[in-house]
Amino acid sequence: MNASLSGITRVSAGIILRSGKNDRNENKSSEYLLAQRPSGKVYAGYWEFPGGKVESGETYHDALTRELREELGINVTHAWPWLMREFVYPHARVRLKFFRITAWRGDIVPLEHSGITWTRIGDSPAVSPVLPANGPILRALGLPPVYALTNAEENGIDAELARLETALHNGLRLIQIRDKALPSASRLRFAQAVMQKTRNYADAIVLVNDDEALARQIGAQGLHLSAARLMALDASHNLRASFSWLAASCHTDEELARAAALDLDFALLSPVLPTPSHPGSTGMGWRPFARRVENAPLPVFALGGMAPARLDKACTHGAHGIAMLRGW
Repeated sequence: MNASLSGITRVSAGIILRSGKNDRNENKSSEYLLAQRPSGKVYAGYWEFPGGKVESGETYHDALTRELREELGINVTHAWPWLMREFVYPHARVRLKFFRITAWRGDIVPLEHSGITWTRIGDSPAVSPVLPANGPILRALGLPPVYALTNAEENGIDAELARLETALHNGLRLIQIRDKALPSASRLRFAQAVMQKTRNYADAIVLVNDDEALARQIGAQGLHLSAARLMALDASHNLRASFSWLAASCHTDEELARAAALDLDFALLSPVLPTPSHPGSTGMGWRPFARRVENAPLPVFALGGMAPARLDKACTHGAHGIAMLRGW
């Protein structure tokens, strides 16, 4: 394939990640690399995720490994496909495929950049300016890799709160208050208790499933939309005025496209594998999942039959992470 297709320049970008130290939360302890564009190039002096154009006959992954070998002197050994974003610069329209890189051979050396810098995920870069196309990626990068869906209906409220407390202590930071079948008074009491337990963790994010009033009442950081509510939501919605995080459950390509069009922060795609919640479904499987999220501009979590041991497999197939009702 050509680097330029119908006026669009295809580009691969690598988000190189390394582990930090002395932090209980694995996601937050990671650092990402930014490289500075050299003089003589468009946007000279700007900081970016390293990478470059996809040449004729190359895949996005091929281009990624070649560019990082040429620019930084490393051989990539583990790269997860992630988001696909389009951006219009004054000089070109680019389609950027981002990869999260967790392993490589060789020492990183700025062979074609003016410099490099490492920044902790969740912190603002200490350097500026950052290339405009890369700015929106930083918020998505800060999302934890595990999304826990509460299951107080099955486990009981007290047992679920105890499970949550243990999980928070072990690093869980992204929670959905689900339990829509609980009586309203019980769900309110449970939701308030969840918020109380997360107050000791400043980086914890709590979303409420499909109940805007409840989410506001307890001061949740986000709202998680059902697929039906997602498809009914108008583009002029003002939910951003109340919530920092908006997400949705998706089961089809149309729903994923709608979540992206409404500029939601992330989505769930399910069911991937058989699950006790849907005993009659075999799930879509990993390859169809990968095809559906290949061009997604927002992070997508795999849901259905997930377990912590499947996190790497999910990310290998383009997921941001995994969502679980059980097993977290």
